[in-house]
Amino acid sequence: MSSLEQAPDGLLARRAADGDGVAFGVLVRRHAPFWRAFALRLLRSGSDAEDCVQEALIAAWEQLPKLQDPDKVRGWITTIVSRKATDRIRSRRFTDDIDDLEVPARDMGPERAAVQRSQLDALGDVLAALPEEQRTIWLLREVAGESYDEIAAHLGVPADTVRGRLARARKTVIDRMKDWR
Repeated sequence: MSSLEQAPDGLLARRAADGDGVAFGVLVRRHAPFWRAFALRLLRSGSDAEDCVQEALIAAWEQLPKLQDPDKVRGWITTIVSRKATDRIRSRRFTDDIDDLEVPARDMGPERAAVQRSQLDALGDVLAALPEEQRTIWLLREVAGESYDEIAAHLGVPADTVRGRLARARKTVIDRMKDWR
């Protein structure tokens, strides 16, 4: 085990930003299971989740020198994963192969399935319009099921900040989705 295995995320991020691939590899091994699970919950496809995380890691590697707070690297990369997943969800609307679409439950007719798909598309649009901080917190809480304290630790903000941003995000989602109730 290298001495980097025990290093804090901030130190690893600073070293990776300077081109240290080993430090970046430690970060990836440490947090990739979380990012994959997060992407899987958003995309509901293992292969899409893997691709999304890979794209996010490539983008993160290229953008690491611009990261302003290396101690928040996990939350920063989680945000990149969220954006990549959102991009995939948006692109699906027009390019899904019929074989890749989920089959509606037996008791759900075509009309109900179409309404449900439209509702999910509308939710995707609402989430995409949220400020980045609110969207990330909403996804971490509502999709990934993380606690306020876990989200606060990941993003490096106080739990009260998480609660406030989540409350604003929920209010926006509820207001904009009221026609779907």
